[in-house]
Amino acid sequence: MNELHAVTGRRIVTLTMNPALDITTSTDVVHHTDKLRCSPPRYDPGGGGVNVAHIADVLGASATAIYPAGGSAGDMITRLLTAEGVSVHPIHIGGATRESLTVNERSTERQFRFVLPGPELTLAEQTECLLQLRRAAASAAIVVASGSLPPGVPPDFYQQVANVCEEIGALFFLDTSGGGLKRVNSGVFLLKPSVRELRECVGRDLVTESEQIAAARELIGRGCARYIVVSLGAQGALLVTPDSAHRFPAIPVPAGSGVGAGDAMMAGIVVGLTRGWPLAKAVRLGSAAGAAKLLTPGTAPCTRDDTERLFERAGQPVDIDLVAG
Repeated sequence: MNELHAVTGRRIVTLTMNPALDITTSTDVVHHTDKLRCSPPRYDPGGGGVNVAHIADVLGASATAIYPAGGSAGDMITRLLTAEGVSVHPIHIGGATRESLTVNERSTERQFRFVLPGPELTLAEQTECLLQLRRAAASAAIVVASGSLPPGVPPDFYQQVANVCEEIGALFFLDTSGGGLKRVNSGVFLLKPSVRELRECVGRDLVTESEQIAAARELIGRGCARYIVVSLGAQGALLVTPDSAHRFPAIPVPAGSGVGAGDAMMAGIVVGLTRGWPLAKAVRLGSAAGAAKLLTPGTAPCTRDDTERLFERAGQPVDIDLVAG
């Protein structure tokens, strides 16, 4: 892991191909066909890489968010991020950036999420995203691509991003699902799937921990990624390398909105690495950031105080191979 020493204090660049303006509101009861009276909405910039950059900035790291933006929703994402002091690099597109609606039902504490597909990006717009990423990441040590691919973008797009990162010498971190994940075959430094995403990628049930580790090592063996962090939700996380595996226990916090918790985890990991920490310690910070995200309303970012406090409470990882032996 000697290459990790090179990222200390360096800038983070994130790429979000399908950002969203997140709108959060609440109502007493959700009934079909009824007119539902909702609370005043909360607006947050959203989408995987946007969330990572926002939270990395909150945690004290230098991050720049690159994303295609169109229409009033795209403009609002840029205004909201700029108001928070996040460095942004929006790329103008002809289509309108999508919106995502989260409705919390107060009587039951259930959450309903309505996510739109996003605009279709032209080939010229996709090429411009790659070009601007190359320029912005030339002086960065870490590139994080996170989130789904919008309509019109081919499933091998993240492999193209991996190729760009390899050419410029940046470490590539990826958090995606579906075809965007299945079509990546090389160049990822750290991959962070959920256990569901990992299951879909390898095409089989992953019921036990040993099956999950074996599936992650299968991807490592193919050359897809050097390291894999599998997020397990309330069960914690796994860090899998070619020759070791570590279990990270979940950090107990009150139940809250899980929207963006995975992005917070990725942000914590990369911020830890920019602090010069070993990978296992950085994953602990990621776990703390993900838990801290559950304490915030709607899609608001976690706070640095909550993250650092929960990091101190986080249990040490367990060496699974050592225990098994």
